[in-house]
Amino acid sequence: MGATVTLDLQINRLGFWSAVVAIATTVITFFIPLDVPDGYNASHADRIAWLSANSSTFILGWINQIVAMLSLSGVFFGIAWHISKRDPLRGIIAALIVFSSFIAFIIPKFIAVWTIPLLAQTISTEAVGADLADPLLRLLNVSVPFSLYTSFDYLGFWLYAVFGLLVAGPLYGENMSAKIAAVTIGIFGLLYHGLLAALLLGTIAPPEIESLFLGASGLLLIVVVAMMASFRRIMFLPLLATGSVPK
Repeated sequence: MGATVTLDLQINRLGFWSAVVAIATTVITFFIPLDVPDGYNASHADRIAWLSANSSTFILGWINQIVAMLSLSGVFFGIAWHISKRDPLRGIIAALIVFSSFIAFIIPKFIAVWTIPLLAQTISTEAVGADLADPLLRLLNVSVPFSLYTSFDYLGFWLYAVFGLLVAGPLYGENMSAKIAAVTIGIFGLLYHGLLAALLLGTIAPPEIESLFLGASGLLLIVVVAMMASFRRIMFLPLLATGSVPK
């Protein structure tokens, strides 16, 4: 078996297992809170009290988000590899966009695990540096869509939208799962850019940002499920060719 074939199988295995992990972490997200209840409307004092009392849960939830982001990056990298066979230049650019989105997402998520709990602890105990920690925690509010923290998150999703528009055409391949993934990620790219245009034109109010933008991002779960089937099929192609498994 040639080196190219071996690499192809390895990347498709990476894509498949990344999709499995992405689905699992999505399910876990529904059971672990990522901020104080009703975070957008919660007061600063309520957030500090909640973070102080639920520090471990908060950290665990955001570690799960890091794993989810890493696994989604694995799926998207698999897509970039997949389309590079048809359009090498798009495949390279798509891989670079995935890497850029990884940087955009890992910064706020690491801040959530490392910085935010320490800020809340420092403020609640009135330790040295509390006067600096208080304004920093306000800037790093994970629920307000225009905070410094969430700006990185929405940047990451915008890069996903650019990725979707870039790969939708070449991804529309020979099997049905790839076609479903291509259409869905293309719709996500168009929808996200449409929402971004509406936001910049002032037709979307700040309280609506999270529900609209993260709601649109739910389409990515369909892409993950569809690509999981596509990756699995490609993984078994050598066995199909030799007749080792049923066609």
